[in-house]
Amino acid sequence: MSPQPQAAVGAPLSRVDGRLKVTGKAEYASEHDGNGVVHAVIVDASIGRGRITSIDTRAAEKHAGVLRVIHHGNAPKLPYRDNSGSNNPAGRRLRVFQDDRVLFHGQPVAVVVATTLEAAQHGASLVKVRYDAEQPSTDLAEAEPGEPTRYARGDAEAGLRSSAVRLDLTYELARNHHNPMEPHATIARWDGDRLTVWDKTQWVMGTHDEIAAVFDLPADAVRVINPFVGGGFGSGLRCWPHTIVAALAARVTRRPVKLVLSRKQMYFGTGFRPAYEYRLRLGSDRRGRLNAAIHDIDAETSSYETFTEAVMSAGQMLYSTPHVRQAYRTVPLDVNTPIWMRGPGFASASFVIESAMDELAHELGVDPIELRRRNEPSEDESTSEPFSTRRLSECYTVGAREFGWDRRNPRPRSTRDGDWLIGLGMAAGVYDPGRFPAQARARLDADGTAVVEAATSDMGPGTYTSQTQVAADSLGLTMRTVTFRLGDSLYPPTSPHGGSATMASVGSAVVDACNQVRRQAIRLAVADRESPLYGVNADDIVVRSGRLHVKNNPAHGETYKSLLARNNRSYLEANGSYNGPGSDRSAYFAYNATFAEVAVDADLGLVRVRRMLGVYDAGRIISPKLAESQAFGGIVGGIGTALLEHTVTDHRDGRIVNAGLADYLVPVNADVPEIRAIYLDGEDNAGNLLGVKGLGEVVQVGVAAAIGNAVFNATGRRVRQLPITAEALL
Repeated sequence: MSPQPQAAVGAPLSRVDGRLKVTGKAEYASEHDGNGVVHAVIVDASIGRGRITSIDTRAAEKHAGVLRVIHHGNAPKLPYRDNSGSNNPAGRRLRVFQDDRVLFHGQPVAVVVATTLEAAQHGASLVKVRYDAEQPSTDLAEAEPGEPTRYARGDAEAGLRSSAVRLDLTYELARNHHNPMEPHATIARWDGDRLTVWDKTQWVMGTHDEIAAVFDLPADAVRVINPFVGGGFGSGLRCWPHTIVAALAARVTRRPVKLVLSRKQMYFGTGFRPAYEYRLRLGSDRRGRLNAAIHDIDAETSSYETFTEAVMSAGQMLYSTPHVRQAYRTVPLDVNTPIWMRGPGFASASFVIESAMDELAHELGVDPIELRRRNEPSEDESTSEPFSTRRLSECYTVGAREFGWDRRNPRPRSTRDGDWLIGLGMAAGVYDPGRFPAQARARLDADGTAVVEAATSDMGPGTYTSQTQVAADSLGLTMRTVTFRLGDSLYPPTSPHGGSATMASVGSAVVDACNQVRRQAIRLAVADRESPLYGVNADDIVVRSGRLHVKNNPAHGETYKSLLARNNRSYLEANGSYNGPGSDRSAYFAYNATFAEVAVDADLGLVRVRRMLGVYDAGRIISPKLAESQAFGGIVGGIGTALLEHTVTDHRDGRIVNAGLADYLVPVNADVPEIRAIYLDGEDNAGNLLGVKGLGEVVQVGVAAAIGNAVFNATGRRVRQLPITAEALL
């Protein structure tokens, strides 16, 4: 059929849900007005490892308004059947209230349910728990790592020995927490043996499947709802213990239960970007051609689950290197389980690799961009697959021109502005966007409006808007006549809302469903003797603003509304699907070049970011306004990683010392400089119907390295620990 006119896709449209959000009418997980809802507050373990010897709940139970105190001594035993297809990382789940073991500081050991939040909070403070405490292992540097995951090509040791230039560098990356504006929250309600949960989640179906597995319920007995998510950054990519606690408390009390984590509980009730110790050895010739790279990577995980992320991938394919060896070891600690955080794996690896490339450029006296160009691969050397598209060199060219890279003095500590040392730095970034199976449903109603549904989420990037754009163009409707619904497990199932997968995956399913509906209408028209389009070749018909017409003759046609009315059809409907990339054998990555200018106080070591630029090869841009917001958010997140964010643990008992926004620092408006984002025009049609790559993750990859490299250019001091602090520069 003729290509559909594209009026919505590519247009800088405002968010369709923007008015709901700014007027406070968007309903988040904890805001559902449940009839008869009661409140639950979790009691957290005050030790980092050991056993519970007694729980005294008498004072709490006597407090006015307290209904129940539930703990391992009185909680019903849950089946926790196998759920290997859910969002549970490899290993065994944390089985809340099922035994007396304490595996990390802050683990839920009891929950108080009361008629008011205040009564539940005070009741929780009255619960007295005694422990047989053991010394927890929480220090990545001191613990014993597990068996490594390995990768190798060539002979890295021999390649390193034969290299004219060799670097041996060790980096330390602090643990980061997500800190979204909306705390994690759950409301659970049982109706007989059926459970409805309003939950803050980035994976409706994963949470649905996990709840069904824990309570051994059939799939149709569980419903998960979350129409709005107030930020996630990856923290909602699995079902956390508090969701199970809320459902358990609702079953025990036979009342709908609301449970909202405090800001402090967010630091151990949900996951985090794990800390890393990362040693990288690089070898090159005198011209900077890489010959060998050896990566030794240690990352924290919990003692009861093994969490991994794609920290090895960038080191295998970003630069042409004949000899590569990697060993990635997870280190089991007495902590809660980490989880993916924006740019997972790639953001951590990029700080190491891109900092090392900058060190190599300085060692050789070569411009950092030129060094990267000299090591540009012609294919993915880890798989021998061709790149679907790779325009990283173009990102360098555009970025250097737009940022004024030619004004950079390569000699460190050579540019001043009064008391401030000025430096410029850059880094490359790469991410492998997800392409996961997804489904969607589209219905065209007799009044000429459409409803499209999918069980995806929107944690802020604008899923409501971008999917409406895609649906509107596929159906040939205006934006105001299309409603996109998400966040309900009753809708067609989708993949996680993360990994830069939503546009390619859910978007492709939406296109498929809407294309089917449009073709149904066209077939109906050409077969209808009373239609102006009767007998016209279906391939010559397009739809624009709800009107079917011959491609080059807009006057020759009719509206959806008249067509359906004449044929006594109240609606047309179709289910669409996307099955993943299929047989596509190309290396599918998004890329960026990030540039930073910093000022460092020469006496105090304070770092201030002055301006930043990101240039992105992310395929087709569905919504330019949303894309710019994505880039700004990713760059701000990278500023936090580079200069501010650092989880501090007291290794004596596993307590997180700075569990709150008063002490865990994140960027505020005063920290955010001039930011620009440029997206290269183009498409990448590898394995998806939209030509997109996904851009929510890649925008944070490389930001910390660009800032660190700018700090070196300003000061001559190379800092290999994140965050970069004033103390490290004095």
